[in-house]
Amino acid sequence: MTTLEYLNAASEESFVEAIGFAFEDSPWIARAAAARRPFADVAALHAAMSAVVTSAAPETQVALIAAHPDLAGRVAREGRLTRASTAEQTAAGLDALTPGEVARFDADNAAYRARFGFPFVICAREYDKTSILDELERRKQNARADEIATALAEIAKIARLRLEEVIR
Repeated sequence: MTTLEYLNAASEESFVEAIGFAFEDSPWIARAAAARRPFADVAALHAAMSAVVTSAAPETQVALIAAHPDLAGRVAREGRLTRASTAEQTAAGLDALTPGEVARFDADNAAYRARFGFPFVICAREYDKTSILDELERRKQNARADEIATALAEIAKIARLRLEEVIR
């Protein structure tokens, strides 16, 4: 837990250490947002971090999407997810899949990745395993530009929830 007051006064290094995890494996976002302090509230902090993403080059945005693990994928099964990703996938029931569900996630994740060149990203806390699979199937039909925009919006939701969990 941390406070907004602490974050507003912290060194850049401490700021990044405290909230750099909010956008998966992309502490550069927190580093850039640190220059926009002070923040009146968590919503303002989140907006600043989201603006960093929005203003990033398209290839940097795709790299942010690519930093996310496949849902219910090999990394999850091997226990190598970040603590935040583990909690989010568990909340959606992705830690308790049948072998058939694992096979479906693997096949659908692979098809999605082949189509778009990055993993399927969704704010898992807002879904369960069935609705995630439904969304994965539906979103495979999107145009790549639309899917990039959708994935970035989902990443922003994930980051907002992560920030709200750790800042009091």
